[in-house]
Amino acid sequence: MLTTHFSSKPRNLTLMDTKVVPFLSLTFYLIHLSAAFTPRDNYLIDCGSKANTTVDNRNFIGDSTKLGSVYLSSGQSISLTNTNPFLNSSMLYSTARVFTSASSYTFSIRKIGIHLVRLHFSPFTSQNYNLNNANFSVSANGVSLLGNFSFEFAVLREFILKVDKVEFEILFAPIGDSGFAFVNAIEVFSAPDDFILDHGTKLIDPNGVEEFKNISSQILETVHRINVGGSKLTPFNDTLWRSWLPDEDFLVLKSAAKIASTTHVPNFQEGGATREIAPDYVYMTAQQMNRDNVTSIFMFNITWEFPVGLGGVRHLVRLHFCDIVSIALNQMYFNVFINGFIAYKDLDLSVLTYHVLASPYYIDFVVDSDNSGVLRISVGPSELSTSLRKNAILNGVEIMKLVNFVAPQTVSKKNDIGVLVGSIVGGFVVLCLAIFAVFIAVRCWKRKTKSKPAESMGWTPLRAYGGSSLATLSEGTALASPGLNGYFGLRIAFADIQSATNNFDKSLMIGSGGFGMVYKGVLRDNMRVAVKRGVPGSRQGLPEFQTEIIILSKIRHLHLVSLVGYCEEQSEMILVYEYVEKGPLKKHLYGSALLPLSWKKRLEICIGAARGIHYLHTGSAHGIIHRDIKSTNILLDENYVAKVADFGLSKSGPCLNETHVSTGVKGSFGYLDPEYFRRQQLTDKSDVYSFGVVLIEVLCARPAVDPLLSREQVNLAEWAMEFQKKGLLEQIVDPHIIGEIKPSSLKKYAETAEKCLADYGVDRPTMGDVLWNLEYALQLQETGRERELHEDSNITASELATQRVVPAIRSTNIGSEGDNIDGTSDITTSRVFSQLINKEGR
Repeated sequence: MLTTHFSSKPRNLTLMDTKVVPFLSLTFYLIHLSAAFTPRDNYLIDCGSKANTTVDNRNFIGDSTKLGSVYLSSGQSISLTNTNPFLNSSMLYSTARVFTSASSYTFSIRKIGIHLVRLHFSPFTSQNYNLNNANFSVSANGVSLLGNFSFEFAVLREFILKVDKVEFEILFAPIGDSGFAFVNAIEVFSAPDDFILDHGTKLIDPNGVEEFKNISSQILETVHRINVGGSKLTPFNDTLWRSWLPDEDFLVLKSAAKIASTTHVPNFQEGGATREIAPDYVYMTAQQMNRDNVTSIFMFNITWEFPVGLGGVRHLVRLHFCDIVSIALNQMYFNVFINGFIAYKDLDLSVLTYHVLASPYYIDFVVDSDNSGVLRISVGPSELSTSLRKNAILNGVEIMKLVNFVAPQTVSKKNDIGVLVGSIVGGFVVLCLAIFAVFIAVRCWKRKTKSKPAESMGWTPLRAYGGSSLATLSEGTALASPGLNGYFGLRIAFADIQSATNNFDKSLMIGSGGFGMVYKGVLRDNMRVAVKRGVPGSRQGLPEFQTEIIILSKIRHLHLVSLVGYCEEQSEMILVYEYVEKGPLKKHLYGSALLPLSWKKRLEICIGAARGIHYLHTGSAHGIIHRDIKSTNILLDENYVAKVADFGLSKSGPCLNETHVSTGVKGSFGYLDPEYFRRQQLTDKSDVYSFGVVLIEVLCARPAVDPLLSREQVNLAEWAMEFQKKGLLEQIVDPHIIGEIKPSSLKKYAETAEKCLADYGVDRPTMGDVLWNLEYALQLQETGRERELHEDSNITASELATQRVVPAIRSTNIGSEGDNIDGTSDITTSRVFSQLINKEGR
């Protein structure tokens, strides 16, 4: 149980304690003053006291005062004062309320819902009572919390429960004729609305992982609350006034773990953890794998063991994560084990936190304890990890016992015959009813003269969220609602997807993205597809799932990846796209054994991607901002035609009378617009910046962020712009192409990239301007001829928007030659620029 011991012996401070904690104490003090949680119900009682007591800036009312006595119901009780208190013990423990008969405290509840109840017990000896001899039970609104309760040390017992009545009674009942009960202090206060959620909790058992429903209906008792990698946290530094203990004493092999810490405040995101879930300091420290003095190939786990008592008890395990060790996204994949069972496989925090590093997240598990008396938690690297980046992390642990949990009962053997007979009879009746229902349904179907509109058909329920994910569409997508052949016509049965991917065979896995794993598959009509499967049960994937369907079902373009369909069954969120043969542009630039692309081919790819992005920005009333342009989201088909992919973070652009969209920062490190990051104001120029990074990536053939390089080279864009300003950019061009680039083409290309990477959006070109300049760079490469004066004309970016929105269709065939689905004629890249500057081409 969560126990507080009092001792005057100081704890030895580590180097991290002495250097980090003073700074963080000030930080948390300011946070506590400015962002403290204010519960609607907040009852703090100092039991047996004739005066009020202030502890951790909280005012406890003495129950012997006129104001406090109203909470104490009738019954036989007396107040005691501790004449010999422990050194450094809390002021709350200097008095106690002793009950010689069943007595209770009653509180009026203003907000129905989850509440925290804390009972403080610190036994002491007075003239007439030795509180160590107390033996009693405690119940709340008739439900037992503690039975036959007795102890020798000071303890704090914390319960988390749902209060569903306007009155809340805590009853103390002595056991035995000579028994008595006592309590030193009581806390009853309402929890935040998202403190205990009924979806997303995973039940771990030998048969695998499944959803545990209605966890909020359970009474939870806190057993352990651990700040992994950090020092002890007191209630003063927690917005819910909790204590967090260090994890050092629970580590099985201390040499396997290494402390990680940061002084930066966590990036809290909507849908993730909040400061009420855990305070900042929990997410600012962690244990990671100790990779010192090991070879590059290593696989080991970090393991903690927490005493929880003998088996037969079910626990809620809440694990806290915040990636404060990775330098870039999608670097760390690891597994989580509880009691030896795989609880979460291939966990990538980048997926769960909307592509934001150092963003707090928590996952709830329910697990049964075994006969070992301990609960074991382990984290270790996944098979998806690269040899250089094998790591695992854990920031915090909470273990709570499910009080009075009743598992489903098994039927006794003497009732087996009755059950068997009843099952047979019942089954026969159900079968008859089913046949009759099918008969009626067939007759009704034959009578119908019209198909039911898609709008009235509803959506397949997604159980993890309590309803259809598309019942409420994402804000900021501003597209028309689906018509007769809208979203409904894009549904694909889960069984068909299982068949297409051979039940998600690992050998068919072709990558992992921000939403989940991607598999290659073949549908029944022999269409080759890419199947993107969201993380099952994740609270984070739903908005991306919605946005992809809404956007891609409404637009078609040669240079945008087409949506084939989606699946929303069995708590799954699956998106099915056209299969783009040659995969992401990134792998054709570096990190693979593929032949390097020629400079002309790279220009053509950049031009195609620019067309796709330009169409997004201009093809609808408000335009669409992609928000995650990067080389992994530009795919190449069998003819190296570029297609922009992954619209999960996309947003509608600003209205005509607006200059930007105010929104939380989303994107990928190395590609993120610095102005957007600073001001949280999104415009289409944010995509332009990201595309500028891609242009440099294409030219230099190296990652946008590479933590293995020296500090000045880690960020590609910043490093390249230093060379560009000095006129030395050719020195860092990919050696495979340096000999084939004409100087005039390189100069125009570099100027275009430099303008895209301007610090302020107002100084950046539009995507139409970028497209124009890339076409010019291609012309210079092919002909060496510079543009005539009249060709630098007053053509606006809007005139370049030659494509129009085409209604979404199931087929992804581009169409016959000369009649492409995007409305453009089929032309060779060598003729594209000339068509742009001629009236016929526009």
